[in-house]
Amino acid sequence: MGKSKFGLALVLVVLALNACGKKDSNATGAAAPAASGNAIEFVTTQDSKPLVINAALFDTPAAKEFLATGKNPYVGNAEAIAKGKKVFQLYSCTQCHGPEAKGQVGPGLIGPTFKYPKDATNKGMFETIWHGTNGGMGAKGVGLMDTTDPKNGITPDETLKVIAWIRSMGSITGNE
Repeated sequence: MGKSKFGLALVLVVLALNACGKKDSNATGAAAPAASGNAIEFVTTQDSKPLVINAALFDTPAAKEFLATGKNPYVGNAEAIAKGKKVFQLYSCTQCHGPEAKGQVGPGLIGPTFKYPKDATNKGMFETIWHGTNGGMGAKGVGLMDTTDPKNGITPDETLKVIAWIRSMGSITGNE
Protein backbone atom coordinates (compact mmCIF):
# COMPACT_ATOMS: atom_id res chain seq x y z
CA MET A 1 0.00 0.00 0.00
CA GLY A 2 2.87 2.37 0.77
CA LYS A 3 4.44 1.84 -2.66
CA SER A 4 1.22 2.70 -4.50
CA LYS A 5 0.79 5.97 -2.57
CA PHE A 6 4.41 6.90 -3.30
CA GLY A 7 3.92 6.01 -6.98
CA LEU A 8 0.76 8.09 -7.19
CA ALA A 9 2.45 11.03 -5.49
CA LEU A 10 5.40 10.76 -7.87
CA VAL A 11 3.10 10.71 -10.92
CA LEU A 12 1.26 13.81 -9.65
CA VAL A 13 4.53 15.67 -9.07
CA VAL A 14 5.77 14.79 -12.56
CA LEU A 15 2.48 15.91 -14.13
CA ALA A 16 2.53 19.17 -12.20
CA LEU A 17 6.12 19.91 -13.20
CA ASN A 18 5.37 19.07 -16.82
CA ALA A 19 2.37 21.43 -16.84
CA CYS A 20 4.49 24.31 -15.53
CA GLY A 21 6.52 24.44 -18.73
CA LYS A 22 3.57 24.53 -21.12
CA LYS A 23 2.01 27.68 -22.51
CA ASP A 24 -1.68 27.98 -23.26
CA SER A 25 -1.72 29.38 -26.78
CA ASN A 26 -4.06 29.52 -29.72
CA ALA A 27 -3.76 30.05 -33.46
CA THR A 28 -3.25 33.81 -33.09
CA GLY A 29 -0.13 33.30 -31.04
CA ALA A 30 -1.87 34.56 -27.94
CA ALA A 31 -2.54 32.95 -24.62
CA ALA A 32 -5.28 33.29 -22.07
CA PRO A 33 -5.36 36.46 -19.94
CA ALA A 34 -4.34 36.50 -16.32
CA ALA A 35 -6.68 34.76 -13.92
CA SER A 36 -7.03 37.93 -11.86
CA GLY A 37 -10.21 38.75 -13.77
CA ASN A 38 -9.55 42.49 -13.89
CA ALA A 39 -8.16 42.67 -17.42
CA ILE A 40 -9.92 44.56 -20.18
CA GLU A 41 -11.28 42.47 -23.03
CA PHE A 42 -9.82 43.00 -26.47
CA VAL A 43 -11.59 42.51 -29.81
CA THR A 44 -10.26 42.42 -33.35
CA THR A 45 -10.69 45.44 -35.60
CA GLN A 46 -11.60 43.17 -38.51
CA ASP A 47 -14.76 41.61 -37.07
CA SER A 48 -14.95 42.42 -33.34
CA LYS A 49 -14.24 38.83 -32.38
CA PRO A 50 -12.49 38.25 -29.05
CA LEU A 51 -8.77 38.94 -29.23
CA VAL A 52 -6.87 37.05 -26.57
CA ILE A 53 -3.43 38.45 -25.76
CA ASN A 54 -1.08 36.75 -23.34
CA ALA A 55 -1.21 38.81 -20.14
CA ALA A 56 2.45 37.94 -19.49
CA LEU A 57 3.37 40.22 -22.42
CA PHE A 58 2.11 43.16 -20.36
CA ASP A 59 5.32 43.15 -18.37
CA THR A 60 5.86 46.81 -17.43
CA PRO A 61 3.93 48.87 -14.87
CA ALA A 62 2.44 51.00 -17.66
CA ALA A 63 1.39 47.98 -19.71
CA LYS A 64 -0.15 46.35 -16.63
CA GLU A 65 -2.08 49.54 -15.88
CA PHE A 66 -3.35 49.62 -19.45
CA LEU A 67 -4.40 45.96 -19.30
CA ALA A 68 -6.37 46.66 -16.12
CA THR A 69 -7.95 49.99 -17.12
CA GLY A 70 -7.65 50.58 -20.87
CA LYS A 71 -5.97 53.92 -20.15
CA ASN A 72 -2.56 54.65 -21.63
CA PRO A 73 -0.32 56.07 -18.88
CA TYR A 74 2.25 57.19 -21.48
CA VAL A 75 -0.01 59.85 -23.02
CA GLY A 76 1.69 63.18 -22.26
CA ASN A 77 4.98 61.54 -21.15
CA ALA A 78 7.76 63.17 -23.22
CA GLU A 79 10.22 60.28 -22.87
CA ALA A 80 7.62 57.69 -23.89
CA ILE A 81 6.47 59.88 -26.79
CA ALA A 82 10.05 60.12 -28.12
CA LYS A 83 10.43 56.33 -27.90
CA GLY A 84 7.04 55.84 -29.59
CA LYS A 85 8.13 58.01 -32.51
CA LYS A 86 11.28 55.88 -32.93
CA VAL A 87 9.27 52.65 -32.89
CA PHE A 88 6.80 54.15 -35.40
CA GLN A 89 9.73 54.87 -37.72
CA LEU A 90 11.52 51.57 -37.04
CA TYR A 91 8.52 49.48 -38.11
CA SER A 92 8.05 51.65 -41.25
CA CYS A 93 4.65 52.93 -40.16
CA THR A 94 5.66 56.20 -41.85
CA GLN A 95 5.51 54.51 -45.26
CA CYS A 96 1.71 54.31 -45.10
CA HIS A 97 0.69 56.78 -42.41
CA GLY A 98 3.24 59.53 -43.12
CA PRO A 99 5.99 60.95 -40.93
CA GLU A 100 3.50 62.78 -38.71
CA ALA A 101 0.78 60.08 -38.77
CA LYS A 102 -1.51 62.36 -40.77
CA GLY A 103 -1.95 59.83 -43.56
CA GLN A 104 -0.29 59.06 -46.84
CA VAL A 105 -1.16 55.80 -48.61
CA GLY A 106 -2.83 54.66 -45.38
CA PRO A 107 -5.26 56.70 -43.29
CA GLY A 108 -4.39 59.48 -40.89
CA LEU A 109 -4.13 58.39 -37.27
CA ILE A 110 -4.42 61.63 -35.33
CA GLY A 111 -8.16 62.24 -35.67
CA PRO A 112 -10.62 63.70 -35.05
CA THR A 113 -12.06 61.30 -37.60
CA PHE A 114 -10.69 57.79 -37.96
CA LYS A 115 -11.10 55.09 -40.59
CA TYR A 116 -11.92 52.82 -37.65
CA PRO A 117 -13.89 54.93 -35.12
CA LYS A 118 -12.73 52.71 -32.25
CA ASP A 119 -9.24 54.19 -32.76
CA ALA A 120 -10.42 57.32 -30.95
CA THR A 121 -9.80 55.28 -27.78
CA ASN A 122 -6.40 53.94 -26.77
CA LYS A 123 -7.86 50.46 -26.33
CA GLY A 124 -9.27 50.58 -29.87
CA MET A 125 -6.04 51.86 -31.40
CA PHE A 126 -4.09 49.21 -29.46
CA GLU A 127 -6.34 46.48 -30.92
CA THR A 128 -5.92 47.88 -34.44
CA ILE A 129 -2.12 48.04 -34.21
CA TRP A 130 -1.81 44.69 -32.44
CA HIS A 131 -4.00 42.59 -34.74
CA GLY A 132 -4.17 44.62 -37.97
CA THR A 133 -7.10 45.79 -40.08
CA ASN A 134 -9.35 44.88 -42.96
CA GLY A 135 -7.71 47.57 -45.08
CA GLY A 136 -4.28 46.07 -45.62
CA MET A 137 -2.36 46.66 -42.41
CA GLY A 138 -1.01 43.43 -41.03
CA ALA A 139 -0.75 42.60 -37.35
CA LYS A 140 2.16 44.26 -35.57
CA GLY A 141 1.91 42.49 -32.19
CA VAL A 142 4.62 40.18 -30.89
CA GLY A 143 4.25 36.75 -32.47
CA LEU A 144 1.68 37.97 -35.00
CA MET A 145 3.79 40.20 -37.23
CA ASP A 146 5.95 37.26 -38.29
CA THR A 147 4.48 33.93 -37.28
CA THR A 148 7.78 32.18 -38.01
CA ASP A 149 9.47 34.26 -35.28
CA PRO A 150 7.39 34.45 -32.08
CA LYS A 151 9.60 37.26 -30.74
CA ASN A 152 9.17 39.51 -33.79
CA GLY A 153 6.74 42.39 -33.51
CA ILE A 154 5.87 45.26 -31.23
CA THR A 155 5.43 44.60 -27.51
CA PRO A 156 2.40 45.96 -25.64
CA ASP A 157 4.66 48.55 -23.96
CA GLU A 158 6.05 49.71 -27.31
CA THR A 159 2.54 49.82 -28.76
CA LEU A 160 1.43 52.11 -25.93
CA LYS A 161 4.39 54.40 -26.59
CA VAL A 162 3.55 54.54 -30.31
CA ILE A 163 -0.03 55.45 -29.38
CA ALA A 164 1.27 58.15 -26.99
CA TRP A 165 3.32 59.62 -29.86
CA ILE A 166 0.31 59.52 -32.21
CA ARG A 167 -1.84 61.22 -29.56
CA SER A 168 0.83 63.93 -29.15
CA MET A 169 0.36 64.84 -32.82
CA GLY A 170 -3.35 65.66 -32.41
CA SER A 171 -5.89 66.79 -29.84
CA ILE A 172 -7.33 63.39 -28.87
CA THR A 173 -5.77 61.64 -25.88
CA GLY A 174 -7.84 58.46 -26.16
CA ASN A 175 -8.12 58.26 -22.36
CA GLU A 176 -11.45 60.09 -22.27
